[in-house]
Amino acid sequence: MTSVLDIFLNERRVGVLTLLPGGRNLFSFDESYADDPKRPVLSQSYFSAEGDLLTPPKAYSGKVPPFFSNLLPEGHLRAYLAERGGIKPTHEFYLLYLLGEDLPGAVIAKPAKGFSLPRKKEEQERSESKEAEQPLRFSLAGVQLKFSALMARNGGLTIPASGMGGNWIVKLPSPAYDNIPENEYAMMHMAAEIGIPVPETKLVPLSDIVGLPDFGKLRGKQALAVKRFDRTEDGKRIHIEDFAQVYSVFPEKKYEGVSFTNIAGMVWTLTGEEGLRDFIRHLAFTILTGNGDMHLKNWSFIYRDGRTPELSPAYDLVSTIPYIPGDKLALKFLNTKDMMLCDLQLFEKLAEKAGLPKKLVLDAAGETAEKTREAWKKNKAHYALPSEIEEVIDGHMSSVVL
Repeated sequence: MTSVLDIFLNERRVGVLTLLPGGRNLFSFDESYADDPKRPVLSQSYFSAEGDLLTPPKAYSGKVPPFFSNLLPEGHLRAYLAERGGIKPTHEFYLLYLLGEDLPGAVIAKPAKGFSLPRKKEEQERSESKEAEQPLRFSLAGVQLKFSALMARNGGLTIPASGMGGNWIVKLPSPAYDNIPENEYAMMHMAAEIGIPVPETKLVPLSDIVGLPDFGKLRGKQALAVKRFDRTEDGKRIHIEDFAQVYSVFPEKKYEGVSFTNIAGMVWTLTGEEGLRDFIRHLAFTILTGNGDMHLKNWSFIYRDGRTPELSPAYDLVSTIPYIPGDKLALKFLNTKDMMLCDLQLFEKLAEKAGLPKKLVLDAAGETAEKTREAWKKNKAHYALPSEIEEVIDGHMSSVVL
């Protein structure tokens, strides 16, 4: 039996995602969308090197195509939402059916008229038994536990049962590491202070969050609330895509196959000097703060007008070295992942290899390094971080030669 999801960008239908007998999935564009020269962009991965739309559909067995797979949550959140919806976490087509009304960016997935969603008998029974629980119908890609939430006038947070209309992301404490929300808040605050675009953030006591599911013991009493940059104040969706989507890489391969050199070249080609400057500043900040988790899903394009890519605001800025001593970069910087080797000479080589304006790259990297050290020295006493985390970050910044 065949099932079909209509795929929209806001109100514009762009194509259909089809689940074929045997578990194969394929996406195909609407002819009217493909023929429209002013169509909104779904993904850079659907363009050829010459800029033409790649229309021939490609089937994927057991998974939805990489662009759509990257719209879905990972890890604990995927397992939780799948269980609430009465489906298996590995059934990605069904997850899109379940979560399709509030995916990241402007993508909406809706059951096509006249098509039903086939499920195995045990999944149907589980789903029916869960109906009274009202599954949280939203999707925020990533492993850390996140929820779409509404910020109340008094500063409290409520997680809506439907998950739709949320304009903040709530990021919970980790069950494994201490002070993750406080760490990320510090890094985001510091990035904003030195001029790196970031969304608004707030630390919120867990006691102020209404409707929080029970995930067992979490190591902390505060959550981080991050204002969604893929939603406007009035709830309009703004399209975004992360670089796993850009490069058509499945989420489990987000640490592989693509380097910072590749990303720098694409950012320069598509966004010019402003985007490249933001990218180099973000990369230098990543190195200085010891962030070993800036993988492909933690870089994104945003399409504010629906067609023109810009580098999105920075997000998921966490210093990982206090938790993983000697942590490496998530992606290769030329031929290394060692942050201690990332000096100005390496940035110069990056510029040469990717064909980037050398002065812009070196100025952006050098200025960011200087400003980051100054911002950390000035602010660290005001961040809610224990002394042992401060000391590790101090030592790291002193050791990096950038």
